[in-house]
Amino acid sequence: MLSLTIREVSLALREGRISPTELCRKCLNRIKKTQHLNAYITVTEELALKQAQEAESRLLQGAPKGPLDGVPFAVKDNFCTEAVKTTCASRMLKDYIPPYNATVVQKLLDQGAVLMGKTNMDEFAMGAGSTDGAVGPVRNPWSYAAPYREKTGAEPDSDWVITGGSSGGSAAAVASLTSYLALGSDTGGSTRNPGALCGVVALKPTYGLVSRHGLIPLVNSMDVPGIMTRSVNDAAIVLGILQGLDIRDSTTIDSPSSFTELPEDFDIKNICVGIPKEYHAPGLSKETLAQWSRVADMFERAGARVEQVSLPHTQHSIVCYHVLCHAEVASNMARFDGLEYGHRSEVDSSTEAMYASTRHEGFNDVVRGRILSGNYFLLKQNYQHYFVKAQQVRRLIADDFRRVFGSGVDVLLTPTTLAHAARYSDFTQEDNRTRSAQEDVFTQPVNMAGLPAVSVPTALSSQGLPIGLQLIGPALQDRKVLAVAQWVEQMVGFPSISDHTDTTERGSGTEVTHGKLTSAG
Repeated sequence: MLSLTIREVSLALREGRISPTELCRKCLNRIKKTQHLNAYITVTEELALKQAQEAESRLLQGAPKGPLDGVPFAVKDNFCTEAVKTTCASRMLKDYIPPYNATVVQKLLDQGAVLMGKTNMDEFAMGAGSTDGAVGPVRNPWSYAAPYREKTGAEPDSDWVITGGSSGGSAAAVASLTSYLALGSDTGGSTRNPGALCGVVALKPTYGLVSRHGLIPLVNSMDVPGIMTRSVNDAAIVLGILQGLDIRDSTTIDSPSSFTELPEDFDIKNICVGIPKEYHAPGLSKETLAQWSRVADMFERAGARVEQVSLPHTQHSIVCYHVLCHAEVASNMARFDGLEYGHRSEVDSSTEAMYASTRHEGFNDVVRGRILSGNYFLLKQNYQHYFVKAQQVRRLIADDFRRVFGSGVDVLLTPTTLAHAARYSDFTQEDNRTRSAQEDVFTQPVNMAGLPAVSVPTALSSQGLPIGLQLIGPALQDRKVLAVAQWVEQMVGFPSISDHTDTTERGSGTEVTHGKLTSAG
């Protein structure tokens, strides 16, 4: 039951094969059994059971609110949730309880979805591994699945791999079968990167299609709420619910069409797929390259047009992204001063001393480093040279995409990450800045241009870990990108983690039979 898609579980709930309360309890049990993954910061057990009970009453009366009524979901801990702690995985907000819900959270609750909890992340979403949060790193569920263990002989306690970031907790929640969908945020790839490394579908919608109201900002001009699910059609269902104008977010736009489910028989022959030559980046693993070629060949054999295209300013993209990101971070983090909300230092010798010690105690090194460099870029003598120049390059990057899509290309096919997930012990050898530059290389140009993109898991590597590919489309063509992604999903036949989960949950009483996990109840 836990490995079903949203469409399947929604049908099971309506037909009475399982009740929302039973389903909620199964997910809560599963969260307890997978605690070692550290996917959740807060588990909202009481609230979830209350919401499930309400969904049950509606279903018994034959009046469900929609396709998500009674369906468990998780939310990254940088989205505000009324009366539920929202920490951004930082000491700065460790006890912050917002008085309102983010628009995307409210829309899901309005559909009757059941909130299981808030998921772990990099502090204030700054990172690409979900290793830098105040509550510790997130572990990739595939570290405990049979393929990885058998192919590498890995020891679960020392050789586990990262989830990617910064929405690693959300990706782990969906991959470990504790929720059917999860919200992440995507500023430079923070939904697609962990989606690829955890073997789940991760959608970054067109900028402005989904409201940012209630998402604690990182980079206002690039932040987009992301959607993580186990199938492409599920992502389409959720996008249909979340998209649209929000009076509380002036950057939102009217949704171009009311989303229905994706067509089952999408004709791929009318599609032109572009392969950007600049995405053959240094460090791209042989296996990821092989998957990229394999899927491009699939398109060609099915009758689609596949052509190489050029996005010449890609090489400048990561540097440009970091200048703009750090500049906006410096501005956004200024609100955390210990006066109105969040952590406040005991030091009170002067206002300046209180500000300084509050921010030193509340932020980790990564956040403080980005604030410092961002303020440097924004100094009067540097503003033209760094910030304005980066904005100009950003326009050139967006123009590259516009030119390619204007030439008749429908979607671009690229890798999502350079390789499969790294071991935590290897990943933490390098500093956050270097890791982010490596991990965001294929994903952040999309944020700079405000385009829709989706990462789809395509295969397991020789070490038994997921490899994902990314599809990018023109602005507001989210539906077409998802339709193509669904075709890829059907063709590659990526295995479900439930087919070979062996989580060896270290004395938590989980039964494992023939490499499959049998969840309690």
